[in-house]
Amino acid sequence: MTMDQSASSTSNAASTADTHPTADSRGADIGLLVLRVGVGAAILQAGLIKALDFSSTTQFMAEGGWRLPTFAAFMLAAAETLGGIGLLLGAFTPLAACAVVSTMLCAWAVNVSGAAFWAQPFNAAFLIGIGAAALLFAGAGAYSVDRLVFKRRSWPPRLAVALFVVSVAAAVITWVALYGVNPIHFTTPPA
Repeated sequence: MTMDQSASSTSNAASTADTHPTADSRGADIGLLVLRVGVGAAILQAGLIKALDFSSTTQFMAEGGWRLPTFAAFMLAAAETLGGIGLLLGAFTPLAACAVVSTMLCAWAVNVSGAAFWAQPFNAAFLIGIGAAALLFAGAGAYSVDRLVFKRRSWPPRLAVALFVVSVAAAVITWVALYGVNPIHFTTPPA
């Protein structure tokens, strides 16, 4: 078998698996659906709370020391709401997951910035971010808008890696530009 034949058969196998799921892939697709619903619903709820009570969100950001609190609150509410909808539906999953990972990195940093970072590192923001990162790399699965519209259960790994890098960079840039405090402390910071 030549390299071209091998690549062609691998491509055909991937294509067949995408259009004709096996019993094993159906179980994985149900698992991805459950993960999408859990992560998507949790982040959508958080985003809607912020969007529907935007003045309180802006006030919270201002009292927390964020620069441009209205802009920060808008970015947060939009990323959480749109990311949650995208994950729930499995629509544009890589972009939705990218938005959620970025906001959850910032939320995690807020939660750990008041103490030594290992004091409570595994909070809700951390777990939602991990779930979104898993969906970024695994894709939405067969029971998704991505599958119906784009004929994709997952996306190329290079895209996932690139969007993960974008999400981390966006979180760091947002944190530095709008908050400006190092969130990682090895001891509890002075009051």
